Amino acid sequence: MRTRIKFCGLVRAEDVDTAVALGVDAIGFVFYPPSPRALGIDEALALRRRLPSFVSAVGLFVNESPDTVAATASRVGLDVIQLHGDETPDQARGLSLACSLPWWKAIRMRQQTDLLSSAVDFKDAECLLLDSYSEAFGGSGKVFDWSWIPAGLPSRIILSGGLDSDSVAPAIQHVKPFAVDVSSGIQGHSPRHKDPALMERFIASVLSADAGRT
Repeated sequence: MRTRIKFCGLVRAEDVDTAVALGVDAIGFVFYPPSPRALGIDEALALRRRLPSFVSAVGLFVNESPDTVAATASRVGLDVIQLHGDETPDQARGLSLACSLPWWKAIRMRQQTDLLSSAVDFKDAECLLLDSYSEAFGGSGKVFDWSWIPAGLPSRIILSGGLDSDSVAPAIQHVKPFAVDVSSGIQGHSPRHKDPALMERFIASVLSADAGRT
């Protein structure tokens, strides 16, 4: 099975165009104001219009209200919402209903039980996105212990947390995730810039890992 690829935290048109040309499956837009990669609605809409129909637009939210999520999703044209805050299962379902979109729940991994309990609590999520624990919301840029992910987990797993072109291949071989998610691993000289060479290398590493996947 092919591993899907999501590039997150893109804010520049040229980075979106490069990601699309390289064959990425989804692009994440950050709607969390404290993030250095945060976008306004009009900025995100301009980038969304550059995406062909076969590339999904994912909106990242943190503890946001249903009205705000629904308005943002409608205006930008999001395909999925990704919840990175302290949302309860009921709140997550409510946010999904408010915008009539599927939802992913980010799990900040501190220990194996974080995933085992979350797989039950958030069973209605389309995917669980696994990231390393940090006090701040959003991506951590650090790798967690992949052995905490049990085989045969019923939820679709999106693996995140410190992935780059060097670490993504062993991650795919070990975890066999549905998808991988990267932001800081393809970063350029600032959080709001992506490096085209790093993006290309990341994609090549995923394709190489998939070719050897059993």
